[in-house]
Amino acid sequence: MPNSPRQPLWLTTAVLHELVFRTVDLPVADRFDAWSELMSRTHAPMLLAPTTPAPADGYRAHQRLIALGDVTVWPATFDPIVFRRTPKLIRRSDPETFHLSLLLRGEGAASWGREQVAYEIQDFHVSCSSMAFEVQTGTEPVTTVGVEIPRSLVALPAHKADQVIGSRLSGREGIGTLLAQFLMQLAADTGPYRPSDAPRLGTVAADLVTALFAHAVDTDPRLPPEAHGRTLTLNIKAFVRRHLGDPELTPTAVASAHHISRSYLHRLFQAEGLTVAAYIRDQRLRNAHRDLTDPDPVLRATPVHVIGARWGFPRAAEFSRAFRAAYGIPPSEVRRGAAVRSSGRAAK
Repeated sequence: MPNSPRQPLWLTTAVLHELVFRTVDLPVADRFDAWSELMSRTHAPMLLAPTTPAPADGYRAHQRLIALGDVTVWPATFDPIVFRRTPKLIRRSDPETFHLSLLLRGEGAASWGREQVAYEIQDFHVSCSSMAFEVQTGTEPVTTVGVEIPRSLVALPAHKADQVIGSRLSGREGIGTLLAQFLMQLAADTGPYRPSDAPRLGTVAADLVTALFAHAVDTDPRLPPEAHGRTLTLNIKAFVRRHLGDPELTPTAVASAHHISRSYLHRLFQAEGLTVAAYIRDQRLRNAHRDLTDPDPVLRATPVHVIGARWGFPRAAEFSRAFRAAYGIPPSEVRRGAAVRSSGRAAK
């Protein structure tokens, strides 16, 4: 059965997880609507419209979503289109993210009210989910590498970072070249990387975006005092996600690794309505649930207790109790249900 935008194809291997979408996998009549839905979920809700009549074989688009912790990189090729983010859509939903697109083929222009900027090959287009915009491509298919990054990960004062929105930043020189090369190399081959590398690569991407923005507004990438705590919290969360498989990952260990006291660590998480222990447990259970429902044959053949141990639950009974408390059913039933659903889809 062709993959729908609601049931995309996950490439689950020893490398980074990728979500792959291709309109050729869908009926011709559904292709543009599916692409519109996916793009609205990739960045933020948008209105999309083709700028040229669709060819006989339907709208053509191909996108890969590469998850790097809190950062997402998405190489894509698609037919001519207009993207619109309106004030009404912003009021409805704002994930508060920056979006950068590195143009590799084709042409495009963006407008913010009276301001308009045209982009050339190897230029970065910068937009933000909190600001209305319109982006229009040319008459030929476009190839880009997009980046979605939370505003909180760009280590600049908000009023400085916002000055970059709408700018045409070059990927042919200086820091822009470093970011462009990083993105193109990642898009060309994710094979050398393991899933555990994802948050580290996300940190690299965030640092390069911050450096590029800082260079563009000619300021030092230093946080105002009130933002240091937020940035430290993000770094701590990335550290936790990298070490979930370590059963010795405790609040004490996390505080020690970051050279802060346990009380300060707890204050950082309390500001977000969390406890450190709960965050660690929830992340472990979320990853275990993902592996238990993954259709990959290797993961299906992995015993439930081994998956629990992989994510920091060395004792099977403890894993089962925590999982049941979080999801309402034991992990073995979640796996059986996923297998039944997968078999049903394969039979259609």
